[in-house]
Amino acid sequence: MKKKWVLVGGALVIMMFILTGFFVTQLKVVGGLDEKENLIVMKNKLWKIHFSEKLDPSSINNHTVFVLNQKGEKQKTVVSLSDDDKTILIEPPENGYDFTSYTLQLSKEIHSIMGRKIVTGITQSFTVKESLPIAESKSKLNEHILKRVTEMWGNKDYSVKEESSMDSAAGESEKSQGHSETNVQVDGIDEGDIVKTDGKHIFQLKDNTLQIIKAIPADKMLIEKEITFKQSFYPIQMYLQNDQLIVMGTSYEGQSSEKKQADMKIAPVHETTKAIIYDVKDKKNPVEIRQIEIEGTLVTSRLMDGNVYLIANKYPDYWLLRENPEIDIRPRYSDSATHTQMQAVNYDKIQYFPESKETNFTNIAVIDLDKPTSKIALTTYLGSGDQIYMAKNNLYLAVTNYMPMAIEGDYSYNPDTTVYKFTVDGMKVDFHSSSEISGTILNQFSMDEYKGYFRIATTKGQVWDDSKPSANNLYILDENLKQVGQLEDLARGERIYSARFMNDRIFIVTFKETDPLFVIDGSNPKQPKVLGELKIPGFSNYLHPYDENHLIGFGHDTKVIPGKGSGGEPLIFTDGVKLSLFDITNLSNPKEKFTEIIGGRGTYSQLNYDHKALLFDKKKNLFAFPITVYENGKSTDEMERDSIFTFQGAYVYNIDLKKGFSLKAKMTHHDPNSIYEEWEDSIQRVLYIGNTLYALSPNKISSYDLGSYKLKGELNLKK
Repeated sequence: MKKKWVLVGGALVIMMFILTGFFVTQLKVVGGLDEKENLIVMKNKLWKIHFSEKLDPSSINNHTVFVLNQKGEKQKTVVSLSDDDKTILIEPPENGYDFTSYTLQLSKEIHSIMGRKIVTGITQSFTVKESLPIAESKSKLNEHILKRVTEMWGNKDYSVKEESSMDSAAGESEKSQGHSETNVQVDGIDEGDIVKTDGKHIFQLKDNTLQIIKAIPADKMLIEKEITFKQSFYPIQMYLQNDQLIVMGTSYEGQSSEKKQADMKIAPVHETTKAIIYDVKDKKNPVEIRQIEIEGTLVTSRLMDGNVYLIANKYPDYWLLRENPEIDIRPRYSDSATHTQMQAVNYDKIQYFPESKETNFTNIAVIDLDKPTSKIALTTYLGSGDQIYMAKNNLYLAVTNYMPMAIEGDYSYNPDTTVYKFTVDGMKVDFHSSSEISGTILNQFSMDEYKGYFRIATTKGQVWDDSKPSANNLYILDENLKQVGQLEDLARGERIYSARFMNDRIFIVTFKETDPLFVIDGSNPKQPKVLGELKIPGFSNYLHPYDENHLIGFGHDTKVIPGKGSGGEPLIFTDGVKLSLFDITNLSNPKEKFTEIIGGRGTYSQLNYDHKALLFDKKKNLFAFPITVYENGKSTDEMERDSIFTFQGAYVYNIDLKKGFSLKAKMTHHDPNSIYEEWEDSIQRVLYIGNTLYALSPNKISSYDLGSYKLKGELNLKK
């Protein structure tokens, strides 16, 4: 009897082992669905359903994966398998989904390459909404945030801290003269900068001060006013609109530790974006007329038609919410025109992007400078973006989508991008549509709007991943952000270093060992095509139009050292700053017409990463930028070559289509006796007023005659 029980027990153990193995090895959906809920999605929803193992492509089709409307009718979706073979992609119908309810169905016939199937068919209900859902109440908002935190991070205790991301005749009269303006991406839409001028005065942000400098006469410059801000406020950028100066920056507030965090009813404010508006009609006595403060980190801003558009991201303290689910975690703001105390955004004014996993808030504030006492228009969204592109009537917010840790156990290094489109009409900013794009963007110059179409250049994957080499793509979307055209798999194994859109023509620079410049014809949005390609040493990380047939590239020269052995990877060394003048007259045969190499390894310019550091004026034949120059040492071994500091300041070039780049002036504020570069002496901006050129550093402003480049005057800004 005892032996019989032993045999029965052994059989049960074996059966349990088999069953356990059976269920463990079953094909499972690990992300992209939530069968327990009716999901809210937008019109152009792209479904991405992640599985536990690679799928058999033959089992993925419109018979095993499909969407039904309420009448049981199949929708004309496009079903495909991703490159990793573990994700099913379901593209929406050509015109997107109608605003109604649907069910997404996965057949149990779907199986892996090992033959494993899902146990039962899967049904996901979803509803397509025309407008974004509203938070409605504290409990719903907090519940929604906690759900996103859990989905993204699992049950790990993550707390996130905010981080700041950032021709007239020469005359010496008081009359305002022609002057340069900030180098911007879109004509008519200004961008905030550390220096502005009105043609008589120069306004400069330096550390925590604002300096107003009388610039004319150029040999008698003087500081008319200096405003020192509180230590808790750090100015980042500003705008000048008529007689109003708008200074924007980040304010840090210390928090009292007397109250226990678990007892808090309102989450503390750590960091705010502050805008201070001055009346500067009297430059010697500017008057503060308004302060606006919005909780969160300044992402960027724009000025168009007298309205300032300010975007700030707030990163909530998730750990506080986990300790106290009743805490008020809403973003706060204040506006001295209407109230002085910080107040929370109303719950019915907080919308959320239903498909986003982002747990931070995006605040979009609009300030009417023509009506200094009117209320700001503030819209708040749960879900943030890190790159902004603004056109005349639309604003685009791009956010990188990382795969939740629950799927991969760590961040995915193959993220995509969601683009949110907002219509802009004066003070009114409204959500319009959204779309998910394959890959990630480099910066704001990766996006563009032309004739109602949105164009975006992305890199998918990583350069270092030899098993799945990176690829570069161009996507064109219609006014509803429905993809209508694409170019994919450009320059495998490389990534985008710069992009520029010039009406029908699109230019993309990629790099790994050489610099391919792709010339793309975008005249037919549904069929963009590569017309020409140019491979040259180095790379351009900023492209600037010179005229219809010429393009200026600004970047670095490179040196390639062959790898050791038959399979050794080559070594790439960044060398001096490189200027290129591209001839794009023949789009099928672009040419690098002229080049200029400045310095050697270690040479750099702010223009490598900040387009606002460039002064370009074709009529005055001016191309000027900050530069710090290092020359290569005597060693011929690239691995051991040292760099010798030789110059810090700015270079001024003329550009001639027959002769190329001509260096006209070197301007410096650096002490010639110092053997090191000094930040206080670094020229950060170059501008002109009339026929006078001005170079600005934290320590000094110097002025030069534009014809001879002879020094006219200097103003010491040291305290």
